[in-house]
Amino acid sequence: MIRFAATLAAALLWLAASPVLAQGAAAMPAADPAAARVKAAMESFLGGRHPVDEVRRTPLPGIYEVRLGHDLLYVDEKGQYLFYEGNLIEMKSQRNLTQERVEELLSIDFRILPLDAAIKQVNGNGKRVVAVFEDANCVYCKKLRADLVKLDDVTIYTFPLAFLAADSESKARKALCAADKARAWNELLLNNRIPGNAGTCDTQLARVRELASKLGITGTPVVFFANGKRLQGYAPPERFTRMLEENSKG
Repeated sequence: MIRFAATLAAALLWLAASPVLAQGAAAMPAADPAAARVKAAMESFLGGRHPVDEVRRTPLPGIYEVRLGHDLLYVDEKGQYLFYEGNLIEMKSQRNLTQERVEELLSIDFRILPLDAAIKQVNGNGKRVVAVFEDANCVYCKKLRADLVKLDDVTIYTFPLAFLAADSESKARKALCAADKARAWNELLLNNRIPGNAGTCDTQLARVRELASKLGITGTPVVFFANGKRLQGYAPPERFTRMLEENSKG
């Protein structure tokens, strides 16, 4: 996991040439212990990657403005929390509390998924489990699929969706109607080989569409791990494998 402070420092360096975003509020006297505490906390958080130029009191009680070049950040008077681009960061642990809360809200009970409506593929002993929502015309779904077929000891439940192109729906139906659904879906995404059946599995596709709507899925790929945690978008193999392992435990 990329440390937030390093990411923030890199962003600040990139924005170093930007115009001043805000002015105002009187500078804190040097003797203000809270300002000194905030400055020390911010310097520790950044690990020397960017100097803290100024700390000021704001009109909001208990909140201080921290100036780094032309960029302004806001920290509580105890130097424990940073407010950055709509995110609340716990400075000591560098945890993004906003992101964690969003992930919690997006998580599901894996048991609610109608797995009988999915395309099932078992690699190895299949002890780890993921559910994947993909569109046959989605570039990043194709990248994800290429990674998924290489994974050992995992059961993959795929819910085909039709978001991106006029033929996405017909491709999904044909895969769902195939005798070997997993093979048909893999061939479709990896080699663009469309199954040669009539593709009349409308009921199953409708169930998947209804499920996606219920879960608030509006794009692909989306992955759910066994503990219900949601991954939106494509993750490189190393990160995905790490997430799979972490989210498959008890």
